[in-house]
Amino acid sequence: MHNCVFCQKKKDDFLCENELAIAFCDNYPVNKGHTLVVPRRHVQTFFQANFQELAAINELVFQVKDILDEKYKPDGYNIGVNVGHAGGQTVFHLHFHVIPRYLGDVENPRGGVRRVKVHILL
Repeated sequence: MHNCVFCQKKKDDFLCENELAIAFCDNYPVNKGHTLVVPRRHVQTFFQANFQELAAINELVFQVKDILDEKYKPDGYNIGVNVGHAGGQTVFHLHFHVIPRYLGDVENPRGGVRRVKVHILL
């Protein structure tokens, strides 16, 4: 087993799972319901995952959305992956962020994930 916080997750932590991927709540959520979806196999980045793992992750993203829709009734979502230090990755086990968005959670949500760099530049 790797010395990786995601590899050490226990079944009790899982929001949902399939053969190749798991989903669990983010320990540092940016909004209520913020969930991570990761492959079971330890791969560092999106580009190291195989197509079967990416399909399994995608399947769970949809399941997570259904769960979060029921529980939190968000108004939208951001789904994103950080790759490498320059891309903002801090845990080097591939993970997709599924972030529920709510009207009014930021002053102006226009631009969504494209605004990440704008905030860095300001």
